Order: sequence, then C-alpha cells, then structure tokens
Amino acid sequence: MADTLTLFTSIGLSEQKAKETLKNDSLSSSLKEAITQVQRVHGASGVDKAMGTLLYSMASRLKDIKRLAFLSESIAQRKICTELQLAAALDFVKGHPQDPINQKEFDEACGVGVVITPEQIEEAVEAVIKKHKDQLLKERYHFNMGLLMGEARTALKWADGKVIKNEVDMQVLHLLGPKTEADLEKKPKAQKAKVTDNDVKVKKEEVAVNGDAVSGEGKSLMEQLRGEALKFHKPGENYTTEGYVITPNTMNLLKKHLEFTGGQIRTRFPPEPNGILHIGHAKAINFNFGYAKANNGICFLRYDDTNPEKEEEKYFTAIKDMVEWLGYKPYAVTHASDNFQQLYDLAVDLIRRGHAYVCHQNSEELKGHNVPQSPWRDRPIEESLVLFERMKKGLFAEGEATLRMKMVMEDGKIDPVAYRIKYTPHHRTGDEWCIYPTYDYTHCLCDSIENISHSLCTKEFQARRSSYYWLCNALDLYCPVQWEYGRLNLTYTVVSKRKIIKLVETGVVRDWDDPRLFTLTALRRRGFPPEAINNFCARVGVTVSQTTTEPHLLEACVRDVLNETAPRTMAVLEPLKVTITNLPDNFKTDVRVPDFPADEAKGSHTVPFTRTVFIEQSDFREVMEKGYKRLTPEQPVGLRHAGYVISVQKIIKDTQGKVVELEVTCCSSETAEKPKAFIHWVSEPLVCEVRLYDRLFLHKHPEDPSEVPNGFLSDINPDSLQVISSALVDTSVKRAKVFDKFQFERVGYFSVDSDSTADKLIFNRTVTLKEDPGKI
Repeated sequence: MADTLTLFTSIGLSEQKAKETLKNDSLSSSLKEAITQVQRVHGASGVDKAMGTLLYSMASRLKDIKRLAFLSESIAQRKICTELQLAAALDFVKGHPQDPINQKEFDEACGVGVVITPEQIEEAVEAVIKKHKDQLLKERYHFNMGLLMGEARTALKWADGKVIKNEVDMQVLHLLGPKTEADLEKKPKAQKAKVTDNDVKVKKEEVAVNGDAVSGEGKSLMEQLRGEALKFHKPGENYTTEGYVITPNTMNLLKKHLEFTGGQIRTRFPPEPNGILHIGHAKAINFNFGYAKANNGICFLRYDDTNPEKEEEKYFTAIKDMVEWLGYKPYAVTHASDNFQQLYDLAVDLIRRGHAYVCHQNSEELKGHNVPQSPWRDRPIEESLVLFERMKKGLFAEGEATLRMKMVMEDGKIDPVAYRIKYTPHHRTGDEWCIYPTYDYTHCLCDSIENISHSLCTKEFQARRSSYYWLCNALDLYCPVQWEYGRLNLTYTVVSKRKIIKLVETGVVRDWDDPRLFTLTALRRRGFPPEAINNFCARVGVTVSQTTTEPHLLEACVRDVLNETAPRTMAVLEPLKVTITNLPDNFKTDVRVPDFPADEAKGSHTVPFTRTVFIEQSDFREVMEKGYKRLTPEQPVGLRHAGYVISVQKIIKDTQGKVVELEVTCCSSETAEKPKAFIHWVSEPLVCEVRLYDRLFLHKHPEDPSEVPNGFLSDINPDSLQVISSALVDTSVKRAKVFDKFQFERVGYFSVDSDSTADKLIFNRTVTLKEDPGKI
C-alpha cells in the first residue's frame, strides 16, 4: 500500500488525492498499470506532472479496460498531450470497441502530430475580432469575450486554450486600450417584457394531445424526448452505451440489425395483461410511444402474456383502449406468445451451449437449505435436453421441474428460472403448451426478435440489465440497449394489482374503474381528459430519478384543459326553492347562456326562466354575517345570465324550522343597484345524481407502516364518496353522452358517468374549480 501511495504521489497527485484513489480498487489498479507502462518508456522518474494528470484522468474515465494499454502507450509516446486530445481519444475507443484499432483514424480523430503555431493563433484571433469589431467598439469590455474565445477555439480545434485566451486578451487590449471607469461599471440588466394577462391566457391554451403537452419549463414532451438530455445511443451504436457488453460478434449483429431497421428507432410498451393500467403506466406509455414519435420511429404494443393463470381478455382490451385513449397508435400489436416456439427453440440452444439446466427444486427450497446454487447446476447437457423435452410433454407435475439459466450471479443470488410448468390453458394457444417462459427469459429475447433499438423500462428493472445482456449474448443474438427511467408515483393512493383487488373484494371500491382510484380507466370515468394526463407527464419531465408527486399537480393539469374545453352549464346540488312573486304564474322566457363566457364566439345554449327557480341552499343566509355577499333578507343578489336581481320578501320554513322556500321579487339588473354577487340557478330542471369524490386514503403514504401501522385497508377515508341523488341541472345537458364534460358554474367540473340511464343522468365531480389549499 505504501509503495502504491508513493507511486501515485510521484506523478504529481497530492497525498490526499492519492489516498482517496487507493480506496477505489478498480481505479487504483488501472492507474497503477498505466503508470507502470509509461515508466517502461520514460523511467521511474520520467513521468512529469502533466503526463501524470493525463494518466489519472484517463484511468478514471475509461470504461473499456482493455484499451488501457493502448491509451497509456499513446500518452507515453506523447501522441496524447492535452485534455482535449484525451477526451477525443476516449470518445474514439468508445466508438471503436473491436480490434484492431485503425491507428491512422485514431491519430486524425485525436489531433496527433497537429502543431498549432503562434502565428496561426494570432491570425485566427485577428479574424474573430475583425468579425465583431463594430460591436466590440460599441460595448467595449461589456462585450461577451467568451464568444471570441469560442469562435477562435472552433477554428483551431487542437490549440492550447490558455494560449488562445492570452492572445484574445492582448488583441482586445490593443483595440480598446485600458479599461475606463465606465468599463468597470456593471452592465445594466435588460428589462424583462411585462407579461400581460392575454399572454398568460395564450400560454394556458397551449394544451395538446399525444405528447405535445408543455412542461413546467416550457418544453413539450416531444422536445424533451428529442433533446440531448437523454443521451441515448443512436440506432446501431449500442456499444457506445456504458455497461453494454461487447462480444466478438456484436458489430456483425448490429450491422444486420441496421440493415433490417434502416436505422429507425424502435421501442415497445410491454404490459402484462393481468390488470388495468394506472397513472404510472401513463408515463411509460408517453415515454415509449413518445420517444418513438419524437424521433420518427415506431412503437409496438406487446402483451407479455406468459402467465396464463392471471390473464383475462378484458385486460387485453382495456390496455389497448387506454393506449389509444392517450392518443397513441401502436405500430403493431404483438404478444410474447407469438414467439413461444422460437423461445422454446432458443431454450434448447441455451442448454446445448451449456448455459441452462433442468432443476428439481424451487427457489424457496434452495434458500431454505442454505444452498448457494442448485445441486443440478452441473448436470450433463444431454440429460438436461432430455428432461426439458419431458417437461414440454407434460411428464412432470407442476413445480417438479424448472429450467434455470446458468448465469454468473451475485453472492446469495440463485440462478433465475427460464421455464416453469403450468397446466393452465393459454388464452391464445390453448393446451398446446404446459411450460411457459418467465419474464427474465422472455423480455430481452422478444426485444431482440422485434429488433427493438431502445428497451425503455422503469428503475426497478435496473438490477435485471446484466441478465438482459447476458442472455442475448449467451445465444449470440442481437442485443438491444436497456435504458431505465424514474417511475412515477402519486401520494394518497395505491396502484399495485394485488391491493386494488383487495379494495374491490372488500367493497371499499366498486371495480378497477372506481373514480377514486388512479387506474387509467378510473381517471377516464372520473372525467380526466387524456390531454391533461399527457400534460402532467410532460410537467413531471423525462427524469431518471424516481418521482413521487402530489395528486393536486395532476388536478391542476386537468383544470387547465377543462377550463378551455368543458362548456359551462348551471346545476344546483342542494336546491332551495325560490318563487318570484312579482312575475305572472305562466311567465316563461328563454335565457341565453354562453358555453365559454371568456370567449362567447365558441357558442351558447338556452335555458328556461320561469316564476320558480332553484338556488343553492348555501347561497342564502337568514342572518347576515360579515363578508357574506350573497342573498339575505337585507341583501339582494343577481341571477347569472338572467338579467334580474332578486330581493327576499318572505322566508318559508318546515315544522323543524328548516328554510324550504323563499318568496322574492325581482327587478331588472339594468335599473337595480349593482348587487355584491351573482349566483347560479336552474328553472324547470332535470333531476340528476351527482357523485362527489375525495381522496380514498387519509395519509399520504397508505402503504408505509410508519404512517399507517395497521395496513392500507385501515386508512380509508370515510368521506371519499358523497352521493347526491336529487341534484338539479339545466335542461341543456339532457342529450349528454357518457364521458361528456361540463363546468357546473361556481361548483366544479363534472363528467357523465357510465351508470347513467335514459331516465336519469349521473355526474362525477372530476375536480373542484379551484385547488383546496388544505390539500396542498
């Protein structure tokens, strides 16, 4: 250890830096090997600090360790002399993973042997300053000198940056002379243009479908997925991705992949058809389909139908419906079961190659006996081939035998299962198979078969990336690149299939589409527009980190969309009868109500206005209170859109003293004193049912034992659903269809529920008009 520490300090590392390096076994080993190689050329004391800095930088940044000797030799021979050249060298070896390296191409890419003279630097800087001379003379030292540096460096790629800076400083001084007091003053900041209400309104109207939603930073999802931030590999350049495993046949397989795809980006969305998609899947759908769309590629909808016990036709249908509801059309709908024969043939090949074997114990038994690996791991290949054939023919009982992959696993990990026996008919293949492949075996091979370029999945699959690459390479198949992104989680909800089934079975919710859940079918039923969900995914952003978000952020996206798309109508949830005594008994007129008051050109509808109207009980108070602006015996109120102001003349109560009717008089709002408020009302209305939804759970994290010790079922909000069976709504909605959306003026946004009948409409409250501050 002491010798290595001395070796590291001999190349110019500080003692502290050297000690830190020794803590990293991989870096320490690489650096030691690099120094030793260079010392063979220059001697023990011939490695100066500049060369030592390059060696340390190279050892700490190099991913492909087999290139260590080549790059160390290049540094030793002084072919690589600057950080700029080293960066180019690292990029070159990353892009050329196979031997031999073409020395001529390497030298050209890294500027080897290129000499930049002082005269060349002087001429390049002169040209740049001449180009910007007028602006320089105008702004003097307030000019952005970095622009001059950048353009000079572009012209002379391999020049020393410090030398260029010195030349720029000298020539600027020659042009402008020394700095004056005015030059030393801070440059005043440019005044930001005042944002008007109209500007804000226009931005709010920038609501789009199918991934064109705008994020909080103003970037649409398409822009994010097209952007540099992702750092995804180009099609066919899989080998440039960190951690990608390269075999002697990799480049040939990539060449064939490119010939087949033409360089097209190909993604897939691979759900299991054993449950309904939830809000987290919306991000996955937007990411997979959106990334393909943003880059002129294609995306498959592939059902991972390898577990016949839990799969039902209703899930297949619902998944496709939700993908299309969000605005995406799959390039093709495929199934893992399309490839059952090919997957079986590949499993036989895997056994023949010595990478798989038939095992007669399950994982729990192996763990229970504290056995590091199956005792059948070294079973002869021919024996495993015979036994696997017997598995296929149904000659073993369920659980009696499995096919395991012989991977190099971490300590304590057992070889993963590739095939297991299940005597359950498959929804597509019937009784043809009694052995079914697992996710670990199927997923990467189906990606390979479909020539997927980018296998996008959530972070929890990161641990399976090594097995993904191992299996493709073990079978000598084209290997896609697996990229992980952060899963989207919401507070105050559960999304696991098992827990939702428990909620349904215990009667807490009615089904998977209960509007209190965050499944996509539930959100649709509640009235959430697909545009709003896509906008929400855009606002969350294309992140690789796990994201836990509050529901009110999603609800804000819903309001933004519905504010522009849901026509206004009037509804009264808790009616109070009002009789206008100074109108004739048979009085009736039509009142025009704009669908969108802020833009009346978008249409209107008419509602009847008669001697009897209904208002909200909360819009009347018998006793005046400070700050209350609606109807009281002393305070008149206006009726929205009607052109009348009403004043209370008589209060009628039932035997319990509850106010059941008001007798009022009206006058034209044009002649009356302007009231403090205008309230909504209905006349000759339809009776409807209204369902008011709130959070299903009381705590943010109902699955967290520290928050909810007795489990999520003990955390149910008793007020998560309130049913108003005799609400009143104006007649303009009588022809409304399921999922039609409205803004009930002053009440909230509502959507027609699928339980509606020809005799009675049912409305679900989608969101309130404004965010409840108590929920933030």
